Amino acid sequence: MKKEKRIAIFKGKKIRRHWEEKQEKWYFSVVDVVMVLTNQTDYQLARNYWKVFKNRLKKEGSEVVTNCNRLKLVAEDKKMRETDVADTEVILRLIQSIPSPNAEPFKLWLARVGYERIEETHDPELAINRALNTYLKKGYKKDWINQRLKSIEIRKALTDEWEKRGVKQGDEFAILTDDITLAWVGMSTREYKNFKGLKKGNLRDNMTNLELVLNMLAETATTEISEKRKPKKFLDNRKVAKEGGGIAGNARKQIEAKTGKRVISKYNFKLEQKQKKLKKITISGMNPR
Repeated sequence: MKKEKRIAIFKGKKIRRHWEEKQEKWYFSVVDVVMVLTNQTDYQLARNYWKVFKNRLKKEGSEVVTNCNRLKLVAEDKKMRETDVADTEVILRLIQSIPSPNAEPFKLWLARVGYERIEETHDPELAINRALNTYLKKGYKKDWINQRLKSIEIRKALTDEWEKRGVKQGDEFAILTDDITLAWVGMSTREYKNFKGLKKGNLRDNMTNLELVLNMLAETATTEISEKRKPKKFLDNRKVAKEGGGIAGNARKQIEAKTGKRVISKYNFKLEQKQKKLKKITISGMNPR
């Protein structure tokens, strides 16, 4: 398993982090985060603070400590040493527990997000509008956004159907999704992400309009076949997923045969945005003759 260790910068201070490829998660050094939040200038003092605070959380029955892992990260002496690490969710929960002025902006943001999600349970249209505005702010085009929002609806219909057939969320959902992707793309989901140069992030957010349409066809076909056959075993669900994906796979091959162009692209939204910015800077920096 390929592992990457990088340094994140927060307010001029370094926070060590580790990318876990299989889980597609960043893990952050807890001591480094504590050091920033508590304004500690000495690493050992930050370790002592975390040790005391960790014991207090344990006594209070907090799950934060339980959900921390230990990984080897580069220490101050440049040697690999084990340290407590946590993913983004656990780090945010930890931030809520630490009394610190540096943590206040995060706490206010978490409170706001929580309020918005509660409001969205009463009025789901708010969630749709939030997604629309988020994509617009990121720079996506409106025609793409319409396709993307439709793909969310289609995906929800598929996962609802899987739940009816006794498919479990998590690994089983992932396996069936992989079956669909392999059948229509010719790559596994991980291979598809790697092809696009993606590490973390939603694969669909980096699909072209045509890729989104074919992915929707694959998932819609899978839903329709499943509703007709009502598979009872997981292996039967896998067979349905491959067939549904295969329908979109055949459509992809026909399009490629007619156009002479490959449907599966290396399109990566963030990379494209960076290239556009560089192009603008280059053009604006050119002196007219």
